[in-house]
Amino acid sequence: MQSAPERAAIEIGGIVQGVGFRPFVYRLANRLGLSGWVRNTGEGVQIEVEGDAAAIEEFRLAVRDEAPPLAVIYQLRAQPIPAAGATGFAIVESARSTAGGEVSPDCDVCDDCLAELFDPDNRRHGYPFINCTNCGPRYSIITGIPYDRPATTMAGFAMCDDCLAEYHDPGNRRFHAQPNACPVCGPHLSLLEPSGAPVCGDALKLALEALSQGKIVAVKGVGGYHLAVDAGNQAAVERLRQRKRRDEKPFAMLAADLEMVRRHAHCSELEGRLLLGVERPIVLMRKLAGSSISDLVAPGNGWFGFMLPGNPLQHLLARGHGAPLVMTSGNLSDEPIAYRDGEALEMLSGIADLFLTHDREIHTRTDDSVLRLYRGEPLFLRRSRGYVPRAVQLPAEQASVLAVGGELKATLCLTRGDRAFMSQHIGDLKNAATLASLEQSASDLQSLLEITPALVAHDLHPDYLSTHYATALGLPAVGVQHHHAHMASCMAENGLEGEVIGVILDGTGYGTDGTTWGGEFLVGGYSRFERHAHFAPLRLPGGDAAVKEPYRMALSALYSLHGDRLFDQPPAVLSEVAQADRPLFLKMLEKGINSPLTSSCGRLFDAVSALIGVRSRISYEGQAAIELEALAEQGGEVEPYPCQVREEWGHVLDFAPAIAAICADLARGRSRADIARAFHRTVARGVLDVCRRLREETGYVRVVLSGGVFQNRLLTEEVAELLAGDAFQVYCHRLVPPNDGGLALGQAAIAGTMQARG
Repeated sequence: MQSAPERAAIEIGGIVQGVGFRPFVYRLANRLGLSGWVRNTGEGVQIEVEGDAAAIEEFRLAVRDEAPPLAVIYQLRAQPIPAAGATGFAIVESARSTAGGEVSPDCDVCDDCLAELFDPDNRRHGYPFINCTNCGPRYSIITGIPYDRPATTMAGFAMCDDCLAEYHDPGNRRFHAQPNACPVCGPHLSLLEPSGAPVCGDALKLALEALSQGKIVAVKGVGGYHLAVDAGNQAAVERLRQRKRRDEKPFAMLAADLEMVRRHAHCSELEGRLLLGVERPIVLMRKLAGSSISDLVAPGNGWFGFMLPGNPLQHLLARGHGAPLVMTSGNLSDEPIAYRDGEALEMLSGIADLFLTHDREIHTRTDDSVLRLYRGEPLFLRRSRGYVPRAVQLPAEQASVLAVGGELKATLCLTRGDRAFMSQHIGDLKNAATLASLEQSASDLQSLLEITPALVAHDLHPDYLSTHYATALGLPAVGVQHHHAHMASCMAENGLEGEVIGVILDGTGYGTDGTTWGGEFLVGGYSRFERHAHFAPLRLPGGDAAVKEPYRMALSALYSLHGDRLFDQPPAVLSEVAQADRPLFLKMLEKGINSPLTSSCGRLFDAVSALIGVRSRISYEGQAAIELEALAEQGGEVEPYPCQVREEWGHVLDFAPAIAAICADLARGRSRADIARAFHRTVARGVLDVCRRLREETGYVRVVLSGGVFQNRLLTEEVAELLAGDAFQVYCHRLVPPNDGGLALGQAAIAGTMQARG
């Protein structure tokens, strides 16, 4: 006897829109002989299925087990409801309801689309906007949710009969693929002169010819414009540097495949998997000796940054060119990446010789993500395209908070329940253009995720543009100390509660005592912290000038040792200061004139870099420390230098003995690589010494490592291994960058906790 049909209502939350989830459900229901319907809602996907009880249970399990590759299911709730005598299964109109949905990041081309792209017999052969339910742009083209074509920048392109047939065919992988398009009905490429005048002919073919001739081509991608040039053409790369006014900061490159990458860089199995992932980040890998890449691509740096094509146009360019292309962000120094056609022509016309563009609008700009490996795990240096706005789970539910980050590497964080949504990389908030991008990103993210924040969190620094923006919003505002936010960021992404030891090695951050912090040992949790130890302060002669001219920090370190006999010492770095200027520097250091105190770890690295002749002046942030790390990697097995811990209102980690020993080694002619390596080991050993003292005082064994200096792979591994070897539980960043790009997450977690506790 056949049992009566049953019916179940199922609600699914997570990244389930824009990933082919409804077509997947449709096919699954039909496979199991179930009736009912599926639809998008503001929270995710809602399903009702009716049929045999065993089939419904199999359906419920298969929804999780067989979900599309781009889907991420956070919750699945099922409950029985009365049968309705339904026949057949349908995808029905999306429902508007209370907020709660998530948006899929942009992703690479799937294998099926890639095969069609290069199949001469396929109707989409060579079509640079090919996609299906399993791949393609999402975050950058979505203008609202639920995710349907009218709420994308594809709204203006009406599907042709062939595309409509695919869209309505349950057996086709383009069934309900919202950006579905083809050469007949979809967007098209065009090639423009810098004046905006069109260039007649095959746009892609002409762009490839221009690249082979050493020209610079601005390319409109998924999240914005890139500037492309042949990476093996020394003159072309030099021209790009001159026009972009980017002296030495490394350029990223695009390679057609892993084989091409491995001709120029050491690419491990894990690095290869990261490159091949649907997120398609830039991955930093060691240079391979004998590479034909121009030495101007990444001067003074032992690493190349490579990415594989992340959209069909990049696949066509990379294969068509047949060699690595520099693929750097299409922007001027310190400004956001250009993503609108008009602004790109205006901003980049003095740089690019040609513009390879198209008529599909980018709604949300997203720069490339950047990763490197640390202890066999990925470490974000920039979390952006491919990963945003994927949520980070918070340890507990909290009020909705908008956190606006700091000044450098700005990102936003918006929370809902126990989810924290990080924005794409916005940039350094030092000009009106970047501030406008921050404001636009905040507005877009709130609208897209339908979150109305109850309060706003910002950095304590009163002069940051982000602070001004936050306090002008009219919401209850929570000022968060910079390094407390770093600590909380690492705690949050590791799901930690309670209190920990926070080792925050950073560049600069506004301290609660008005000085500039940056080498900090904090004890606390989300709701409070205490500064238990810090690096010994040094003068910052000239203020911000000392950040750009590390030789000033070397002077400061030497002054701490020798006082007014500073210029009687032998280190070559002293020659950076003319005889006539020396009295002025001495007065600055003696009197503290325009020379604030800083405990910054980053500035200590700058001082050592200048002392041993690596870098006296920099052209991009962190350059001196990056090149010091590169030199240290060439060093041998060395012992650390001495340092001492003084007791002065807490522990003060003083590296003066190490500076003295480094000067002595320089005088003896010791290898600079060995000195650099020994210095790294010194800092790591000093961190261990202080953490041991804090463990004795607090009983805490959990240590979180955060701050921009922990982008330094060599130092991070040294610190983590020493601490772990001494029975500490060590937590590092995995989901957001250790630099200021992760700051907003910590600010949000702190503000949410403080609000909950009144």
